[in-house]
Amino acid sequence: MRKVTVLAIVGSVGAALCLIGYSLGRAYLHQEANAVAISKKAWEIESVTGTVAVQPIFPSPSPQASSLSPSAVEQPVISAALVSATRLNIAPASIPVCKNPNALGVSRVIEIDTTGGPGFGFEHFRQHDFLRDKEVVLTFDDGPWPTTDAVLQALAEECVRATFFAIGKHATYYPAILRSVAAAGHTVGSHTWSHQDLSKKSPEEAKAEIEKAISAVQSALGEHAQEASFFRFPALRHPPEMVTYLGERNIAIFSTDLDSFDFKLRKPEQIIKAIMTKLEKHNKGIVLMHDFQTATAHALPQLLTELKAGGYKIVHMKSRTAITTIPQYDQELKKEQKLPTVSQRSTSNVIREVQ
Repeated sequence: MRKVTVLAIVGSVGAALCLIGYSLGRAYLHQEANAVAISKKAWEIESVTGTVAVQPIFPSPSPQASSLSPSAVEQPVISAALVSATRLNIAPASIPVCKNPNALGVSRVIEIDTTGGPGFGFEHFRQHDFLRDKEVVLTFDDGPWPTTDAVLQALAEECVRATFFAIGKHATYYPAILRSVAAAGHTVGSHTWSHQDLSKKSPEEAKAEIEKAISAVQSALGEHAQEASFFRFPALRHPPEMVTYLGERNIAIFSTDLDSFDFKLRKPEQIIKAIMTKLEKHNKGIVLMHDFQTATAHALPQLLTELKAGGYKIVHMKSRTAITTIPQYDQELKKEQKLPTVSQRSTSNVIREVQ
């Protein structure tokens, strides 16, 4: 009887210890879940309470932080690409993995709420300043064009992402190039249908220039990507009526902080000097360049090298919501397009020099 009693007592104690361990485990897991929920909620609040939602700063992607592991949940050293993928509901696999451990990379990704058509770029708009010291946003106008490929290659080698403002007509000429821009993780906005000075157009003509471009860019991207709610006026001329119209369409307007004037300089070394001199003066900024310009494509590798040597950090912009095209202009775009063929391959895949 005594042996049975002892065994019963031991069994009871064991069961009690198991129950305590289980309760402590549940409490720990509940605490961890609350911490993650609070952190997630903080990001959500940051996203919805301001026009510009800024992500926490993270280091450039590295082999040590290339995946989201349990330890990465406990420590804030996570791949910036994965953070932006989680934050913006983009599949992580859609963002190219950085294979250069010494790359300039992307230090932050910001998401912009385009409601009401906010303006950015101190040359014309002063309300929103989201850049910290030594931070740079790279933007390119007038593509897609054959020169865009060299620009993409230079950006890829340094694991840098940028924003491209595409001309609608050019998007119909080179849709495959524009799709490669989006596939590389860059943001794609629009830059009018035919690069007209909208200050010299009637409101209806200007509206058509804007909307046909939006339709053309999204048509070129197809199902591969969504066009951002971003727009830049040609020659940075902003007719008040069109600023109002873009606000009603919830499309953000981008001017610039630092204009490279690469279309005037036309020599790689001059372009680099112009940009770096302005950055040294202002210490940060949204930089305007043109992937349409051959000299810019040649200048970009060295420019990125100098940005890295100067301690500058790259910030990438995303639109919270994709743009919506207007059916009327989708139909007008179809009228502009030539007779379609079965083959939709790019010219470079159809024609090659053999002699």
